[in-house]
Amino acid sequence: MKKRPVTSQQVAELAGVSQSAVSRCFSPKASIAPKTKAKVLAAAKQLGYRPNAIARSLITRSSRTIAVVMSQLDNPFYAQMLEYASRRFQQHGYHLLLFMSSDEQETTSVMSDILQSQADGILMLAATLSSSLAKECVARGIPVVMINRTVAFEGVSQVASDNYHGGYWVGCHLVESGCERIAFLAGLADSSTSSQRRQGFLDALAEHGAACWAEAIGDYDFATAQAATRALFSRDVYPDAVFAANDHMAIAVIDTLKAELGLQVPQDVAVVGFDNIPVAAWPSYQLTTVQQPIEAMVDEATALLLGQIASGQVTGERKVLPVTPIVRASAVSGT
Repeated sequence: MKKRPVTSQQVAELAGVSQSAVSRCFSPKASIAPKTKAKVLAAAKQLGYRPNAIARSLITRSSRTIAVVMSQLDNPFYAQMLEYASRRFQQHGYHLLLFMSSDEQETTSVMSDILQSQADGILMLAATLSSSLAKECVARGIPVVMINRTVAFEGVSQVASDNYHGGYWVGCHLVESGCERIAFLAGLADSSTSSQRRQGFLDALAEHGAACWAEAIGDYDFATAQAATRALFSRDVYPDAVFAANDHMAIAVIDTLKAELGLQVPQDVAVVGFDNIPVAAWPSYQLTTVQQPIEAMVDEATALLLGQIASGQVTGERKVLPVTPIVRASAVSGT
C-alpha cells in the first residue's frame, strides 16, 4: 500500500509553528526567523516532508520557472551562457525549462508548449523570435527577454553585445596587420549577430580603402564551416585572412587549414573569431577573437526578466554591452 505524503500541517504541528511558517520556510526569499526555520527544517527531516511545488504554484499563481529557448548546444558559448543563467535564476528561486528550436517556424510551434508549461517568463538564448510572435507574447502579458539576438520590435526586451564595433575592430586589426585578401565566414543568414558583425567588419575595411575579398556561409555550424573553408581555399589564389562570425566556426577553419590543406596559422592564413570561448585560448589554437561579456549579459537579462515578472508589466528595453578584443597568435598583432 502506497504511503500517503506528509503534509505541511503535520510538519507545523511537530515543529510547534503555524502552517504559514512552514510555507515561508520553503518559499524562496520569504522572511522567517532563523530559530523558527531551524525547527521547521528539523521537523521536515524527521517526517520526510517534501514541499509540493505544483500545489504551491496553484496557490501563488507562480510556477517559479523560466522557459529557455535555445537553437543549439554544441557551441560552447551557449553552454556557458546556459550554465550561468541557471545559476543566476536559481539564486532567485527560479528553475529553467529548456526548449530547443532550430528555426523560426519551429520556435512558433514550441511556443504553444511554453504557454502550456505556465512558465513565469521566457528567456530567448540565441533563438530567433519573429516580430509577430514577439507581439503575441506582449499581447498575452508574457515577459520575454532576448539575449544575443535582436528583433525589429520595440515591445520585447533585448540584451546583446556590441557586435558592430566588435566586427569593426576585426576589420581594422586585419588590415593593419598587413592582410590583403580577407574573407568573411558568416553565421546564419538571418541572424542579427552575424549581420551586425559583418557590417562593422565591412565598414572598417572600407575606411581603410579595402574590401572583403570573399564571403561564405558557415551557419554557426562546425561541419558547415569546414565545408565553407574548403570552398574558400579551393582556388589557386586563396584568402590570407578569415574572419569567422564566431569562435565555433573559427576553430573549424583552423582545423581544416592545418589538418586537410597543409596551411599554417598565422604564417599562411590569419584567423579571427568572435566570443572567446575557453577552447580559443588552447595552445593548439591561440585564437585572436572578440570577447562577449557572458556574465554581464546574463545578469542584465535576469534583472530585466525578473523585474517584469515582479511588476506584471511587459516592457521593451534594449541593452548593448561593450566587447573586448583578445589578441592571440592566430592573427599577427596590429601595428
